[in-house]
Amino acid sequence: MSDLSNSMTQADFGRLVGISQQAVSKIVASGVIDPSMSGQQMLHAYCSHLRETAAGRASGGTLDLVEERAALAKAQRERIEMQNGVTRGELAPVVLIEEVLSKAGARISGIFDAIPGAVRRRVPSLSSEEIGNIEKEIAKARNIVAAISLDDLREVDEEDEAGAPMLEVDHE
Repeated sequence: MSDLSNSMTQADFGRLVGISQQAVSKIVASGVIDPSMSGQQMLHAYCSHLRETAAGRASGGTLDLVEERAALAKAQRERIEMQNGVTRGELAPVVLIEEVLSKAGARISGIFDAIPGAVRRRVPSLSSEEIGNIEKEIAKARNIVAAISLDDLREVDEEDEAGAPMLEVDHE
């Protein structure tokens, strides 16, 4: 057996640990061991690398097991958080929200459509031009509501969090 206190050839180190010289060359290329090391240093570095790889803290290939495990753990945590949000009634599927908003929009549209006739009955002295102006304002509001997207709602939430004044609604 070789003296481990001296430097070793790749072929000698391969025979010592039971791998081919080509495998040793790959290990040298990856920086695990250095040909200038003594045999003992090479053996310790190689064994340390094997322990780290087996423990999932290091990887010899392009796949980083530590990063992959961390990404998997994060995805699992996020999935569980979403499931908990659904269970608590804090989250709902987008399809359901779209359906609710669509039905609410249809009801609001019906209410908007009835406003000019109600105003005409309550204030018969208003001219057709004034009723037409009311209808234009209602149409403007209806178009704004019809064009709202999730991005618009996110912008409102960000403004609310930034301390922008909230719109108060009178429920009388």
